[in-house]
Formats: sequence, structure tokens, C-alpha cells
Amino acid sequence: MKPLNLLIGAVLFTFVDFTAYALYHHGYIGFWQEAFSSFATSQVTIDLFIALSIVMVWMFKDAKSRNINPAPFVILTLALGSIGPLSYLVRRGFAAEDKPESVEASAPMLAKV
Repeated sequence: MKPLNLLIGAVLFTFVDFTAYALYHHGYIGFWQEAFSSFATSQVTIDLFIALSIVMVWMFKDAKSRNINPAPFVILTLALGSIGPLSYLVRRGFAAEDKPESVEASAPMLAKV
């Protein structure tokens, strides 16, 4: 396993743990109430929504080009935010280990710009 895949997996594991802790203490509804409790938190929440929307478009196109079903990762993103894209990157990393590395695999964002 490549070091980058290990790093992404560690970030995913840590963030899932942190998210579970936050949801346990605030609940799903309470989490969203806190996210929109002030203009500052609303700005951060809306910014995250915009960024994750862009990531979901890339993730959907990239998954289709690699014959990976994007639906579970899009649903995870809609329900739990960054956990979806992080999970996709872990899955994509495992798929990339089965194939020889190409220019597109090493620079996916630049290959489709």
C-alpha cells in the first residue's frame, strides 16, 4: 500500500471518529442547528456545501471513468460531508494498485481540465 493511501485512510478513520463523537453529543438535527447558528457558521457551512458539490462532480466523473459505482460515495457525501470523498479516495487508491500507474492516474485533475 502506498504512503498516500495510508495517509488518506488515517485521515478518514480519524474524521469518522470525530464525526461520530459530534453526532453523539449533538444529534444530526442539533449538528445542523449549530452549523447555521450564526452568520459565521452559516458562511462556513455554505462554503463547505459549494466545495463538496464541486468535489462530487469530479468524483462522479472520475468514478465512471474507472468503472466504479459513484452512488455510495455521493450519498455518503450528502449525508456526512467529507467522509464521502475520503472514502472514494481510499477505494480509488485500492483500484489504482491493481493497475499499472499512468499519467492520468497520477494527475487525474489535470488530465480532464
